[in-house]
This record gives sequence, structure tokens and C-alpha cells, in this order.
Amino acid sequence: MFAQINFVEIFSTFLVMFAIIDITGSIPIFVSMRDKGTKIKPLEATAAALILFVGFYFLGDALLKLFGIDMPSFAVAGSIVLFILAFEMILGRDIIKNEPTSSGASIVPIAFPLIAGPGAITAFISLHAEYATVNIMIGLAINIVIDYIVLRYLDKISRWLGADVIYVLRKFFGVILLAMAIKLFSNNILAIVHGAVIG
Repeated sequence: MFAQINFVEIFSTFLVMFAIIDITGSIPIFVSMRDKGTKIKPLEATAAALILFVGFYFLGDALLKLFGIDMPSFAVAGSIVLFILAFEMILGRDIIKNEPTSSGASIVPIAFPLIAGPGAITAFISLHAEYATVNIMIGLAINIVIDYIVLRYLDKISRWLGADVIYVLRKFFGVILLAMAIKLFSNNILAIVHGAVIG
């Protein structure tokens, strides 16, 4: 296994996943949820995201087929959650009500779809054709550590940015998130419709 370690592959995997997950771009979303009183557990969220990535990497379509779900349907479901979050950020209104659970928002929507979203999972699985598994996993692990640090020190990061900057970023990234949700929805709903027509 150690003979397969390639720092170029590790770095490439890290860059691809970091760009797609975009944890820094999600800071306004996390701050928005925190300000509404949503409980965020960094370790639980990142651990759940890691399990999702690794699970889909090794099980892939078999995991979805177990529940009778295909990847386009999975992506559409994720896009709807992102769509609602975007409207919350843009309009400043609560749509998803906080429920008194021990995990808070750690699993949904933080682990999925904000960290381990359909796009990130699909891209992660596709790396299998290019790089050795050990390098892919190391690259993923580095990303998960960074995700944990951002969530763990969210208060300090938000204080450093300031309330005014956070407000502007929240509205800006709300629009960006809405655009991402629409793109994710439109790309995958076509695949579902096309599959239904052929089927």
C-alpha cells in the first residue's frame, strides 16, 4: 500500500475535493444556522460526511440500489435541500424548523448535502479511475480535517470577519447556493425524465 503513495495524486485529490466541497464558501450558511440556534457538532458532522464519502466510494450504486434510488434522484433530493437553505439565507426567513434532536443539523444539512453533497460524492467516486485508492483517501482525509477546523472554530472565524461582512456574504452565497441548487436540479431531473421515457 505504501508503495502506491503518490504526493501528486494526493494533492490533486485534495484540490478537486476542496474546490467542490468549498467549505470556506459555506461559512455564511453555517453562521446563518448557528444564529437561528441550530446546534452544530463539528466531529459528528465531519465523521458522517467521511462515512458517506467512503461508503459511496466502495459501495457506490449498490448502496443506492439497496433503497431503490439512483444517483440522479439522490442529486435532486440534495438540490431541494440546498434550494430551501438558499431561500432562508436570501429572505432571512426560517423554512426548515429546528427540531430538538441530539445531532442538531450535524447530519442534515451539514454532512449532507453541504459537505458530502451529490456533486462531491460523484466527483469523489470518479477519482477511482484516475488515482490509487490510498492517495484518494489521504486527500479526502485532509479535506475532512479542514472541514472540522472550520466548523470547530466557526465562532472565531465569524468574529474575525465581522457582522457586516457575514451579512453581505450570507446574501451573496445565498444567491450562489440557489444557482448551484437550480443547476444540480436541472441537470439531474433531465436524467430522471430521460430514464423514465426510455424505461
